[in-house]
Amino acid sequence: MKIAERWFVWAGMVLLGGIALAGLVVAVYAAWLFHDLPDASELADYRPPTATRVYAGDGTLIGEFSDERRIYVSYDQIPQPVIHAFLAAEDRNFFQHGGIDVGGIGRASIKNVFNLASGRRLEGGSTITQQVAKNVLLTNESSLNRKLKEAILANRLEATLSKEQILELYLNEIFLGYRSFGIASAAYNYFGKSLAQLTPDEAAFLASLPKGPNNYHPKRHPGAAKGRRDWVLGEMEQSGWLTPEQLVEARAKPLVTRDAPQRSDYKDADFFVEEARRQAAANPQFGEQLRAGGFYMRTTLDPTLQTAARRALMQGLENYDRRHGWRGGWGTTDFADGWQAVALKEQAPPERRSWQAAAIESVSGNTVRIRTARDDKSGTLLASDAAWANANRQLKRGELIFVEPQGGQFALKQVPRVNGALVAIEPQSGRVLAMVGGYSYALSSFNRATQARRQPGSAFKPFVYATALEGDFTPASIVLDAPISFAGGPNGTRWTPENYSRQYYGPQTLRRGLELSRNVMTVRLAQSVGMKKIVDQSARMGLPGMTPNLSVSLGAGEVTPLEITAAYSAFANGGRRVTPYLIDYVQDRDGETIFRADNRSCRECGRGFSGQESPRLQQRGTQVIDPITAYQMSSMLEGVVQRGTAASARGLGPWVAGKTGTTNEYRSAWFVGFTTDIVVGVFIGFDDNRSLGSGEAGASAAVPVFTEFMQTALKERPARPFVRPKNAIFRTVNGIEEAFRPGTERQAPPPRPTGPAQPVGPQNYYEVIRREQEAASGAPISSPAPTAPPPPKKAPAEDLSGLY
Repeated sequence: MKIAERWFVWAGMVLLGGIALAGLVVAVYAAWLFHDLPDASELADYRPPTATRVYAGDGTLIGEFSDERRIYVSYDQIPQPVIHAFLAAEDRNFFQHGGIDVGGIGRASIKNVFNLASGRRLEGGSTITQQVAKNVLLTNESSLNRKLKEAILANRLEATLSKEQILELYLNEIFLGYRSFGIASAAYNYFGKSLAQLTPDEAAFLASLPKGPNNYHPKRHPGAAKGRRDWVLGEMEQSGWLTPEQLVEARAKPLVTRDAPQRSDYKDADFFVEEARRQAAANPQFGEQLRAGGFYMRTTLDPTLQTAARRALMQGLENYDRRHGWRGGWGTTDFADGWQAVALKEQAPPERRSWQAAAIESVSGNTVRIRTARDDKSGTLLASDAAWANANRQLKRGELIFVEPQGGQFALKQVPRVNGALVAIEPQSGRVLAMVGGYSYALSSFNRATQARRQPGSAFKPFVYATALEGDFTPASIVLDAPISFAGGPNGTRWTPENYSRQYYGPQTLRRGLELSRNVMTVRLAQSVGMKKIVDQSARMGLPGMTPNLSVSLGAGEVTPLEITAAYSAFANGGRRVTPYLIDYVQDRDGETIFRADNRSCRECGRGFSGQESPRLQQRGTQVIDPITAYQMSSMLEGVVQRGTAASARGLGPWVAGKTGTTNEYRSAWFVGFTTDIVVGVFIGFDDNRSLGSGEAGASAAVPVFTEFMQTALKERPARPFVRPKNAIFRTVNGIEEAFRPGTERQAPPPRPTGPAQPVGPQNYYEVIRREQEAASGAPISSPAPTAPPPPKKAPAEDLSGLY
């Protein structure tokens, strides 16, 4: 008996010890489980990483910056059909359970018996609340520990947040494929629509994706994708969110999505958007959060002008390329099986969507048959294109080329090797209205508008003349155009600048010297004014870092297209230097403005204006030249277009001004032109700075690009007279009304003679000018001298710098 009692005591002690040990183990496990659980209350203020969206000045979406492409939307912005679709697919009892759906867990447990036996991934039967806990607070591992944590957190979430808040987090957090995080981003990437525009079948497709976006990819697995969509539609009908008729209608619709996700429908602003990103990333106010902060960024871009700029530059570069002949195909083929797939690997520039890869099947003189790689169609090249190509390099069978359908035949196309840039600025504010940094962003993202530093050639001369006008010179001042040389050339030689034609025209007015871009005259003027003054004045106008050498007066310094275009703004806006900018303002995800480019203050803007004069904001920028100097330069540079080296742009009408530029050996071609309301800079050149070829000057390579662009720009911003300074004195000199600062009008030369021509003598500089004008225009030399030069039939050749 005593032995039995002892046994029972011993067994009881063991049992109690086991219970205590089990309790200890459970306590330790619970402590371990709970010790690193995140605080569910943190989700009350949680905002997932959200894309910064970039908009043009008119509100057009032009791009976004993000690590996760997400557009955050609040619950009240989500349409009910979208909510119903996700509830039907993921958790139809969401608004009834407390975070854990026991029935759902039971169904998943039954399935997991078979999944475990077959080695498949286990299903969780998780509710939307549990998925939020997992996606936001936990890892994605499949384990018992994570499931227990998930259940605990789900319970805490339900106690902390409302059902609407939990659903809002879920629908904005989930990954839905196509680089889409959240439903708003997915709606745009898959269908190009906002949430409010989605139809029930489209909403059902999005709701089918959380279980495995890659499994239901609409292009790679179209059958599975439509089947899953139709299943979700059936679940919506069973839950009472669709009628049987609506179900039949929705299932009958084909699944049509975009071929690939897109950041925006507007495709012409890649260079501009990337430059805006660079500038934004460097801004200490929001740069660190740029890719996740969900900012709204309004830029200065004008989409109409941007598209015109892209088209003008691409066409100008293609025109240059065509002038220099066919270079041959970009590959060859023997027409073996599969040649089309090989050919299609070489993509035409995406900006040229109509171009196709093709192979030459046969060549007989200028009759050339080709076969396209994409749709295997045969056809012939335009005879004119074949003749153009054969003139430089014979077309051959098997060459891979690009073609474009045209009138039942195909045009031969060639991707230019030359490149360039175009930038347009609003001179009053510095707003960058358009920026194109190259032929194609897809082929080269190097932005030549902001990153390419090149010699501007004669496009720099206006800063020499402006400095002279700030001193004692006037547009009517006379400077000698005659040979001159200086010590200091290479290898102990003398530097002798030359005019383009190596001809010299004697004494001339500043106006005429600038209109016809006389090199030697510019050097003499720079010597008289002083290069230190010119360099200092250029720096004040936005071109710093120049060396005070006379060669700089002919454009031997280096600038970017954006810099020199912005510097020209002072001529158009009355003499003020403005800083070019791309970002107008930035707002955070709550709509608070955290950055604004225009930081001018207006003390009286808050008061009413009924019957009173509206308040006036101070002008932007810093005054760097006298308004009279700015007007004089605008008038003289208008003469460049009307009578000088840019006369090919004269068809744009009056009040269009500008200056051509060509560097030594034709390495770069420039034109910077402007009206009162827009300044446009065009640069053409190779990236390795090789020669463009003989005769490829600013007048022939850059001016046509400017002209084509301005035909669009002037429709939006018609040219108007340059603003006449109130204190300027106006006098007519040689048939042109010139502006003078008070007291300098006495320097104006006497009127040009209007009688019969006189023999040319060393002092008869009017006759020299007249003869030179007549030579350019084709008028007979013996005719009476006109009071104003007749329109030239052809723009005079652009002067080169003549530098070593």
